[in-house]
Amino acid sequence: MRQILIAVDPHSPARTRSAVEQAVRIWREEFVGIRLVRVQPRLSGHVSMFFGTRELQKMQLEEGAEELKFAQGLLDAGGVPYTSTVLIGRSAETIAQAAREFGCDRILFGEEGPSLAGRMFGSLAEQVRHLLGPGTAYQVLGS
Repeated sequence: MRQILIAVDPHSPARTRSAVEQAVRIWREEFVGIRLVRVQPRLSGHVSMFFGTRELQKMQLEEGAEELKFAQGLLDAGGVPYTSTVLIGRSAETIAQAAREFGCDRILFGEEGPSLAGRMFGSLAEQVRHLLGPGTAYQVLGS
């Protein structure tokens, strides 16, 4: 079965909604699995000094699970089956690796407006596209 990975952005509900709506359209036309992914950033050494490794990881996973709820609600409302995963790491690298590991052939990011960071470093979708390399079987859809 073909797989779609949706990179959830809790800081932009509009972007998340856009990606989920696109995935629902694809799901209705094709037989695809949908996987929601939220990448939690690694915390600095200064923060981790105050928590044990397990406690810190538990907090990050709980926060990520909470941040997935909006996208999960949209898919639930549409009756669309999915799986959810919270990962910890650098966003672009972690999303690219997750797509490989989960066997996803498409990665969806919602529509992204212009931003200073996007102009300087490229959008997250562009960074993932670069990491996957030219000639890969991945289709990165988003800004």
